[in-house]
Amino acid sequence: MLSYKAPIADIKFLIEDVFKYYDHYKKYEEFEEASPDLVDAILQECAKFCENELLPLYQSGDKEGCKFDNGKVTTPKGFKEAYQQYIDGGWSSLSHSSEHGGQGLPPSLGMVQSEMTGTANWSWAMYPGLSHGAMNTITTHGNDKQKELYLTRLIQGTWTGTMCLTEPQCGTDLGQVKTKAEPNGDGTYNITGTKIFISAGEHDLTDNIIHIVLARLPDAPKGTRGISLFIVPKIKTEQNGTLGEANKVTCGSIEDKMGIKASATAVLNFDNSIGTLIGPENKGLECMFTFMNTARIGTALQGICSAELAFQNSLIYAKERLSMRSLTGKKYPEQIADPIIVHPDVRKMLMTQKAISEGGRAMIYYTAKIVDDISMAKTEEERQAADDRLGFITPILKAFLTELGSESANHGLQIFGGHGYIKEWGMEQIVRDARISTLYEGTTGIQALDLLGRKILMTRGKSLNDFSKEVLGFCKNHSLISSNPHKRQMNRFIWPLSKSIANWQQYSVRLALKAKSDRDVVGSASVDFLMYSGYVVMGYFWAKMAQSAYEKLAGDVENRDFYRAKIKTAEFYFERMLPRTKSLAKTMMADPKSLMQLDQELMSFL
Repeated sequence: MLSYKAPIADIKFLIEDVFKYYDHYKKYEEFEEASPDLVDAILQECAKFCENELLPLYQSGDKEGCKFDNGKVTTPKGFKEAYQQYIDGGWSSLSHSSEHGGQGLPPSLGMVQSEMTGTANWSWAMYPGLSHGAMNTITTHGNDKQKELYLTRLIQGTWTGTMCLTEPQCGTDLGQVKTKAEPNGDGTYNITGTKIFISAGEHDLTDNIIHIVLARLPDAPKGTRGISLFIVPKIKTEQNGTLGEANKVTCGSIEDKMGIKASATAVLNFDNSIGTLIGPENKGLECMFTFMNTARIGTALQGICSAELAFQNSLIYAKERLSMRSLTGKKYPEQIADPIIVHPDVRKMLMTQKAISEGGRAMIYYTAKIVDDISMAKTEEERQAADDRLGFITPILKAFLTELGSESANHGLQIFGGHGYIKEWGMEQIVRDARISTLYEGTTGIQALDLLGRKILMTRGKSLNDFSKEVLGFCKNHSLISSNPHKRQMNRFIWPLSKSIANWQQYSVRLALKAKSDRDVVGSASVDFLMYSGYVVMGYFWAKMAQSAYEKLAGDVENRDFYRAKIKTAEFYFERMLPRTKSLAKTMMADPKSLMQLDQELMSFL
């Protein structure tokens, strides 16, 4: 049986000490209610819900899975009751606009809540999680009638939402979308087509599901320029929210998956389903990215959830499992053997898990503040500036953190040894559940192309340079000779971080020059470049955490071991994980010729 305790101390360290959330909230009068006392109460209550209600359903939900019968999907035992508790507790409305029934608290606080629910039970969390993207899309692009009808009930949680992009013939290449939208002349459209891999596309948790669907209008331009976005409810609705007849949206099947078995992944058939246009005609992809950025950050969060759950259970097991003796002599002579936590290789895996989960959490919480800024922007210039910052870091978060989350899950299975391969311990489930995070919402390769191709090369490195200035500014303020002892100690982090930032900029320039003569350079280097970027970015946040820990230790603070552990973990990261950039630099700068010189006919003897 897996265990989970919400890491409240780690969360509060980030929001109070590292990122100064309360000073950040004071910038916006809309967030004035987000006081330390209220936030602390929210954290404690959310922890209780996740630990007591969601975690017990994690393994049982995987074992039972979702049931499909003639177009209807039944979620595992306990899921529906837990969802009702979620609604009754007001969790669905926490960080959404009070104008439409939300509590008006910061989106960043909603991200903290999502981390807890996702770590306790990712499959369950996907049902309300998909609604957040639908809500953000309708908030940004919907008209007043759409907001009044759909947004209010999505915020209340009485309805849930989805995003319907993928079709049997296309995944990432949405230019191949074939779903049709025929105007009816009354402002509605008949939507016809099949969508696959639709998370939470059909379930029994709510009476209605609001689908956000990509489709083509008649005579629309070919490719991505001819795609529009539509709202298609599962059940037809009156403007007052009264449910009518079914809307000819049927679930053809649900996928039999490797993991997240308690989350229904549906094949949806739209057969002249009635929908309404959201956003301008033929601008569906632009509107969709409102949803996609939300979804990609949410998927990045899954990497941290997997890492945290794997680490917590690995640590418990490593302290209890007795096997062999320490190489430096017996540590527990009264026992038949030492616990495996004394062995350096086990320690390395545990420290890697700890560095990933805590470092990744810092990356997410930093980004959550940017999301706050976007939601509160008063001018288009402010919104665009914040959106550019978000756009730069999103592919790094999504790909890097999910890859490391999967690594952490595999370390957990390895620490458990043979027991990790057995279902009752839960570790193999974390591995299976974590694996999808590197695939959906754009694979690691797709995120890497977005980062290197669009965010670096197409902008001539502007976003990278802006972020680098921020990091180098931090380095300048916390380095060199100083009478402050903790600043001198910070040099062990500042110098390698400064060098990594400088190298990161230089490699981007060199790749840009190489790509001018061979475009395959972008494809061959992109994943390694993204992972390089991720390690540098995480290094920045581990340095920030170390600096905050030193400041706390300089005062009269309780639980001094907590802050010492932060510094020791930062040291581990800089000594054992940041050096991974050296091999990545070598491979990303390699000539793509070795990848492309073997003809397709010679790839196989079949």
